[in-house]
Amino acid sequence: MNLISFHGAEILNGESTVIYDLNLEVAKGDLVYLVGKVGTGKTSIIRTIMADNPLMTGEGMVCGYDLRTIRKKDIPFLRRKLGIVFQDFQLLMDRTVEDNLRFVLEATGWKEKDAIRKRIHEVLEDVGMETKGHKMPHQLSGGEQQRIAIARALLNDPELILADEPTGNLDGETAESILNLLSRLNKENGTAILMVTHNRSICESFPGRVLECKDETCVEL
Repeated sequence: MNLISFHGAEILNGESTVIYDLNLEVAKGDLVYLVGKVGTGKTSIIRTIMADNPLMTGEGMVCGYDLRTIRKKDIPFLRRKLGIVFQDFQLLMDRTVEDNLRFVLEATGWKEKDAIRKRIHEVLEDVGMETKGHKMPHQLSGGEQQRIAIARALLNDPELILADEPTGNLDGETAESILNLLSRLNKENGTAILMVTHNRSICESFPGRVLECKDETCVEL
């Protein structure tokens, strides 16, 4: 079964349609890029997948949820199946790395303290940050903060990671280390990744399927 399936979908930004007739399928283990200029609808697709933007026209299924009929109370359950990585990290700056991760686990229904502690250690180890749990976000570099954001995305063992310009605020060397990390998760864990990027060289260094958003369309190249 596909993790993402859109057929004839219209993607909205506010009340305006930014992409017509979107047909997109993402299966377990896929690495898919959304490329295109600023304002062509890439992030709007991500927001639709998260059920942040409504789907009014066409068909859309994400991780077993129908985006046309999903109830508001079910949206948090959909998002637990997704790992989401943003360009600007979106860490809580007033608490430690471990407390950032604990907050997410408790918010998604984890209650057992030992299980929470064990899962936090596992994801920090996954991203090479196992010694940084006691640090505050402002004590970390941009690359380290993005690794923590990826650890956060992995907490509930998602089959799909949505990455919206995950290297946009990083220098070249740091960006490459983040892309190596995401590529390893994709290959070793079979985690599907849908990544928004404006940097086409990424698609050459880490080959995957490429869809281009342009002129109110999104088509595979």
